[in-house]
Amino acid sequence: MEHREVGVAGEVTGGCGVSAATVDVSRVDACFRDPLGQRHQVSWLEAAQDVVFEDCPMTRPFPVRYGRRVAPGWWWSSTSGRLVAYGSGVMRTQLMLLDRDPAVVALTCRPVELVWREGGRGVGHAPQLMARLKDGRGLLVDCVGRSGPSARLAERARVVAAAAEAVGWGYRLAGPPDPVLVANVRWLAGYRHPRHSAGQWISALMAAFGSPRPAVEAVRELGDPIAIWPAVFHALWSDVLRVRLDEPLHERVIVSATRQEASAT
Repeated sequence: MEHREVGVAGEVTGGCGVSAATVDVSRVDACFRDPLGQRHQVSWLEAAQDVVFEDCPMTRPFPVRYGRRVAPGWWWSSTSGRLVAYGSGVMRTQLMLLDRDPAVVALTCRPVELVWREGGRGVGHAPQLMARLKDGRGLLVDCVGRSGPSARLAERARVVAAAAEAVGWGYRLAGPPDPVLVANVRWLAGYRHPRHSAGQWISALMAAFGSPRPAVEAVRELGDPIAIWPAVFHALWSDVLRVRLDEPLHERVIVSATRQEASAT
């Protein structure tokens, strides 16, 4: 595999933020496999504009490490309508949050590896997740634990951040989010499948929550709670209904219709 020369400078900012490095991005390559499995290596500047990475398979699978609590697995994405791989629990959490983000229109795992030369040696890094946004831009994501990124990842992140910035993409070193947020979104994720869609209840839900009110009051008014609660949770996952997710969910949590949905009805 041919690598190209790149000079690296810059630093990782506080927390998990990443500042773009001073990098000759024209010398960074993208390695990926097309949907037929054929490997390619082209300039990153070219690939970012021309390649539909969300349709590409993983550049390489995640290893199974025995003794770990969470093994590699698959997440069914309501955004993409297909399975997306993950390699760890922190990665699965970030994948779940991206899946609910209304700005995201497609998700995939490790579709591209960036390669460059640093200090006379070849270096490569495959960001763990990639999201395609509504405006067409891409977002590359690496997931880190509570201790933050390793020194090795921090060094590579500077180059990835610069490469992403050069093509108008974003790059994120994602640390553990608020545990209350994670618990709430995990609950709603259980209702993300279209089989829980509001369907016949959508107009009634929009009317019932036209003004903010406790969820249980509206559910009791609408009829059989066993039929209606799943529709409410799916609408909350889909951002058709709104609720504060930084506070624990409960039956009397205040729910409202989103402005665009409410005005449409």
